Amino acid sequence: MLKPDLNRMWETFMMIPTEDGRLRLSLLYDHIRLKVYPMIARLQNNDMIDWYCLLIHNRKSGVPTSEDDDNAYFHIRFSLGRNVDPNEFLASLPNHCVLTRKINRERVESISGLDKSLLKNEEIEEAWRIIGEQSEWFLNMLNIHKGDADIPPKQIAQFLHFYANMSQLPVG
Repeated sequence: MLKPDLNRMWETFMMIPTEDGRLRLSLLYDHIRLKVYPMIARLQNNDMIDWYCLLIHNRKSGVPTSEDDDNAYFHIRFSLGRNVDPNEFLASLPNHCVLTRKINRERVESISGLDKSLLKNEEIEEAWRIIGEQSEWFLNMLNIHKGDADIPPKQIAQFLHFYANMSQLPVG
């Protein structure tokens, strides 16, 4: 994964499906495998993007939606490829991508909780690159499972256990 160009970053949001107003992990994982992953793969294959990251947020943590919207959203950030026309990029997004906007560089020059002065060359782009690699790892981890498999949270937790083991830090 390349470092993102902070001047070419965009973000979009996809509402996460719920069941009776509650988030079900199996729905979350299926939505990533059936909606998020194919979109990102298509954008990469068409050289539209050279970096992405996937997080989950709501109105209180950064989704630019109305005050009465309590839904969780996939918050997907992209760095557009060098020669990509932003209008072409926007036209290539599926209809379930909402609130898409260009990100002002100032919004991504820091990452909450990370001290960029500790990084080599103090480049926040390196931290974004690693977050992108984590996103890529997560999508790949979900996609090694059978398409019709209902992936239990214990399965995901075991994969994440190996991440935590390397750092010897408890997660949670």
